[in-house]
Amino acid sequence: MKILIVYATTDGQTRKIARFCADRLADEGHAVELLHATDADSPGLSRFNGVILSASLHVGGFQTALAAFASSNAAELNRLTTLFLPVSLSAAGDDKEDWDGLNDCVAKFLKQTGWTPTQTVHVAGAFKFTEYDFFRAWAMRRIAAQKGEVVEPHADKEYTDWSALGVAIDRWAATLKAE
Repeated sequence: MKILIVYATTDGQTRKIARFCADRLADEGHAVELLHATDADSPGLSRFNGVILSASLHVGGFQTALAAFASSNAAELNRLTTLFLPVSLSAAGDDKEDWDGLNDCVAKFLKQTGWTPTQTVHVAGAFKFTEYDFFRAWAMRRIAAQKGEVVEPHADKEYTDWSALGVAIDRWAATLKAE
């Protein structure tokens, strides 16, 4: 099967997740094309059996480059088997209020773009303190403290469950249909 993965990232965790998905699918024998959303002008979606879109959630929204890609390709995406991988720290916890907010952000994104993914799988992100400037690091430490998380201010802390993501990717790939 031919699979396109389009991603947008702020601090690099979503790129790492997209690369993991691409490697896993390629290892299973799929032909995979991995593109950053800013490089995905018009990739000709009809040549793919499935498409994965992934972006990280920051301050209530996803990266504009991925939103623009989803909007401009919504009709084609809606005809294909697709997977949306929203990446957020909220997905690492079990706080109902956080999950409600996360689901609201995803619903708003999908309504705004006109894209209805075949499946959505939430992926926990990471604190990337080595990527943050002073003010963002301070804000992220404060958010972590409010959630009872202990973080080392000069080290990254990853929450992505790679095993669960692998199972989700395998299940989604099993639903792909040959054209």
